[in-house]
Amino acid sequence: MELFRNANIDWLGKKWYFLGFSLIFSVAGIFSMLFWHGIPRGVDFKGGTQITVHFDATPNDDHLRAAMDKAGIKDARIQRISGTNGQSNNDAIISLPQSTAQDSAHDQGRAAVEGALSANYHDSGFSVQQVDIVGPTAGKQLTHQAFLATLYSLLGMLVYLWFRFELIYGVAAVVAVFHDTLITIGFFSLTNQEITLTVIAAILTLVGYSMNDTIVVFDRIRENLALNRREQLADVVNRSINQTLSRTVIASGLTFLTVLCLYVFGGEVLHGFSFALVVGILIGTYSSIAVAAPMLVAYQDWRAKSGKKAALPAAKVVRR
Repeated sequence: MELFRNANIDWLGKKWYFLGFSLIFSVAGIFSMLFWHGIPRGVDFKGGTQITVHFDATPNDDHLRAAMDKAGIKDARIQRISGTNGQSNNDAIISLPQSTAQDSAHDQGRAAVEGALSANYHDSGFSVQQVDIVGPTAGKQLTHQAFLATLYSLLGMLVYLWFRFELIYGVAAVVAVFHDTLITIGFFSLTNQEITLTVIAAILTLVGYSMNDTIVVFDRIRENLALNRREQLADVVNRSINQTLSRTVIASGLTFLTVLCLYVFGGEVLHGFSFALVVGILIGTYSSIAVAAPMLVAYQDWRAKSGKKAALPAAKVVRR
């Protein structure tokens, strides 16, 4: 199936618009992480107590926050759990900040929430379903492990592309993936949504997804270089992107529609995971065209100005 037959879009001619777009969202995310909301980490990383409460009647978020404030429980986060198939769910997750009394934090958090609810919910019953606690040491370990997991995945892909193509291909792909990760985390900071372990799983998924999309474009560039050795690299890159455009739109479009449905109908528990996928797939598809590919041309131009061999290696011709 081909959506764009004989497409002839000058992608590299719009590289400064793409650069401006990337700078706007990257800088906005960095400013938010440094000066505004920081990196909003969930209980998994910063430590704390997470209590799941079931109510006989549908609770009101504002009433729950008012009950927590009245009981002296500061900085509590309320997260409603949406039901499936349009049915309402009477469960809510109450996240409390990290407690210094680690041994008794489980009982303290449960007692504090039960006391606050008992004082404000006389008419409707409630029951504590589950209490999860993450200490500060475990939170730091999870943060460190999440960082290492992302770093190792990028290094592994760099080595693979270095072996499979050439170093510049790997560098361009890793820069594009880092660009995707930075903007995705920046969106979480701008919207003040917590980053949990499920969000990290989504980001690692996006690293592989974006890299796969970039490799498809790079492989077509390398094949076209073998067929058109005297053609300007910019023209080869433009044609390669246009030739893979239908595949990119179909694959990314169907995936985006799937995760968009997950975001809209998946409920609060999957909200962060699906939000990361929605943002990441859009940015990842964009970066394969607007970030990774133009870096190859910029690299060739730099080598040409330095008086070095400018051509990138082409694919080897396989004789049958």
